[in-house]
Amino acid sequence: MRTRAVLLAAVTSLSLFSLAACGGGDEKKSEDSAAGKPVGAKKVAVKVADTELGKILVDQAGRTLYGFTKDKEGVSACSESCIAVWPALTAEGKPTAGDGTESDLFNMVKRAEGAQQVAYKEWPLYYYAGDAVPGDLNGQGLDEEWFAVAPDGSLVKSPAS
Repeated sequence: MRTRAVLLAAVTSLSLFSLAACGGGDEKKSEDSAAGKPVGAKKVAVKVADTELGKILVDQAGRTLYGFTKDKEGVSACSESCIAVWPALTAEGKPTAGDGTESDLFNMVKRAEGAQQVAYKEWPLYYYAGDAVPGDLNGQGLDEEWFAVAPDGSLVKSPAS
């Protein structure tokens, strides 16, 4: 039941996001959002936040970053239909290592469509479309494949309360 409700929220959020991305006529912004890149984001920062899961990685705005258990050896297994719900954290160059992160654990992974995805240790990093505001953890544990990433680069497998 939780998965269905979260999926409905994700589809609704994604629909609203798509409508917003269609306006304005800025082709570059549309390309960025289609590639999972936060619109206008060239450089990103990743930091650690204290949450109900403990310390996890978040972006500069405080949005939760997730790892996908199907990703192997730093290669993303999240393709077109997956990336629509789990947008990749992409950037031009390595992100700024914020408080609590280790700069040597960051690397970049080239996605099939050419975007550079930020990875931490072995995990390419993603957002969840069902997370509406910074601090949301709605993607935690979904399908037993998606988990927040800890500062040591491991996946946090405890459930969100």
